[in-house]
Amino acid sequence: MRLWLDNTKPAVDPLSPENTLVLAVGPVSGTMFPTGGNGHAFIAKSPQTHAIGEAVSHGTFGAEVKRAWYDAIILHGKSEKLVYLWIDDDSVQLLDASHLAGKSPSETEEAVKEEQGDYYVRVASIGLAGEKLSRIACIVNEKTRAAGRTGLGAVMGSKTSKP
Repeated sequence: MRLWLDNTKPAVDPLSPENTLVLAVGPVSGTMFPTGGNGHAFIAKSPQTHAIGEAVSHGTFGAEVKRAWYDAIILHGKSEKLVYLWIDDDSVQLLDASHLAGKSPSETEEAVKEEQGDYYVRVASIGLAGEKLSRIACIVNEKTRAAGRTGLGAVMGSKTSKP
């Protein structure tokens, strides 16, 4: 939450490009520490409550972020076209995601894995609800695990970011 507070103006509209979206993992993510190694959180101003919102999910997505040596990822602004953030250790790129428009998180995950040629890629993405800025949209990883509180999938969608 500190990263969001440091990078966002207080009266920001939740769906504006100025609303920073933070992905953070804990200090023991990616380890065998009991119950502490598999979570991650998204933080932004919530389109549901207009207060700071946090949505937590579990699975291997957060652990893979940590294994790439990132403790947090901060998304600012808005892309002109639909993109996805691709991180492969030191390589960070915004790739075209126009072919993913309208796909469910499960379909998006399969398409990214096929495109990258790697079944072990971990994906967190939005579906049509997030693309259409529904204030109840989730961010889904591993097809069934949702960061589902406070509508942060709409914030991701407002940045024109799919996964």
